[in-house]
Amino acid sequence: MLEIENLTHVYGPGSPNEHHAIDGLKLSVAAGELLCIVGPSGCGKSTLLRSIAGLIKPTGGEIRVDGELVRQTPDNLAVVFQDYSRSLFPWMSVADNVALPLRRRGMDKRQRREAAHEALESVGLAEAGRKYPFQLSGGMQQRVAIARALAYRPSLMLMDEPFGSVDAQTREDLEDLVLKVRSHHQMTIVLITHDIDESVYVGDRVVVLSKAPAHVVGDLPVDLPAPRDQITTREHPDFVRLRGEVGRLVRGVDTPAPTA
Repeated sequence: MLEIENLTHVYGPGSPNEHHAIDGLKLSVAAGELLCIVGPSGCGKSTLLRSIAGLIKPTGGEIRVDGELVRQTPDNLAVVFQDYSRSLFPWMSVADNVALPLRRRGMDKRQRREAAHEALESVGLAEAGRKYPFQLSGGMQQRVAIARALAYRPSLMLMDEPFGSVDAQTREDLEDLVLKVRSHHQMTIVLITHDIDESVYVGDRVVVLSKAPAHVVGDLPVDLPAPRDQITTREHPDFVRLRGEVGRLVRGVDTPAPTA
């Protein structure tokens, strides 16, 4: 579904403030996979996501989504950002916010309305369509943002630290929602996060990036019992082991974990 080859991005090339964000990054994501990307703060995670989404043009390298070279935002892609309050239009109802991108799909009004209702139902907000974003909690607003992405029926959904602005309990609920959504819709998801535990809990794989300029320093498969649960999964020995491995890679610690 996603192929990244020798991706490089430099901000302000040739200027005194030149900054190398990404250097020679290679990555492949299979169809239907939920990939989590973690790394130190400022390592270039969001730059990578915006490059995949076609929102910025990388300095070098190639990105292909479903075999097509990314030159602009692909038609089969949707993005969920961290700041839900700025991604929803406050003067539009929840249902209209979800339905808005469907105009690009060529749907008529009835089709857009039905698709929006179905998407809201899938995130537990079937009764919220007539409300406005300001009438919802932060977690509910982020569910609306996810519903908008789902309604578009993308092949690839990108999520840029989508739960960083909500409380811990809501974050866990949204993590479980993402697992449910992926299972139900069988879509490919790339989730950027700074939370190591979250990356292991929701991911099929965890890719760890180095400090800027970013390149891949770890690519760990996650093989945890299904279905995953916020309590029993996090207590599982394999979860604890993987969390430690990811943590050491993020912090650049080469020493192995202590053995009992």
